[in-house]
Amino acid sequence: MRLQNVNAVITGATSGIGQAVASRFRREGANLLLTGRRLHLPDKDPEDVYLPGDLNDETFVSELAARAADHLGEVEVVVLCHGHQASSPLQDTSYDDARDVLHSNLLSAFLVMKHLMPLAAASGTSMVCVSSRLAMVGMPNQTLYSAAKGGLIALARGAAIEWAPHDIRVNVVAPGLTATPVIEASFQRRPDPAAYRRTREDSIPIGRLATPEEIADAVLFLAGPESSYITGAVLPVDGGYTAF
Repeated sequence: MRLQNVNAVITGATSGIGQAVASRFRREGANLLLTGRRLHLPDKDPEDVYLPGDLNDETFVSELAARAADHLGEVEVVVLCHGHQASSPLQDTSYDDARDVLHSNLLSAFLVMKHLMPLAAASGTSMVCVSSRLAMVGMPNQTLYSAAKGGLIALARGAAIEWAPHDIRVNVVAPGLTATPVIEASFQRRPDPAAYRRTREDSIPIGRLATPEEIADAVLFLAGPESSYITGAVLPVDGGYTAF
């Protein structure tokens, strides 16, 4: 119960890493306000508050902050798990698609941080942004996604310095390839899913994909008191991928 009675807001909570973070925080005793694009939360606990909406819309983000103020009062943890991955060659990417990737992964995070910052607890607040290993390495067909997730790291580091006097810590978890429903579905679209999975696993020093729960463990560490002197940090959770 490391987060007993801690007030937490988690974005992207309807699937994958965000859902795993919400489940882990719930077991650790946190009071949760969750948001995502889906109309309903798959495993909502009766004590949770869920507000569906689009984080690219500042009006909705303002509404989310107002709901947090009403339901939680002070917010001690904010976890930004939302995002949108798109894959295409740079020269074939339309401006509209590029804008969507940047909005969904970077500018929406800016909006959440901006509107929730005034709710920071007097005792200190931890913000954890979920970025990607691709924020630190290049990969064909992932250029815009890498740029957006790299921008998220820069945003978090800048906020960490700017908000340190307010006792707000801002850190980043950078997951490697993780066995989320989106990734599993992408494998199944390949002509030989099993062979493609083996190829991807072979690119990871540890030799397998991460589980969403393993990423949630890293988020919990940066959200909790054990990391009280850490801010502006990027924690790769990628099986050694970025250590090459």
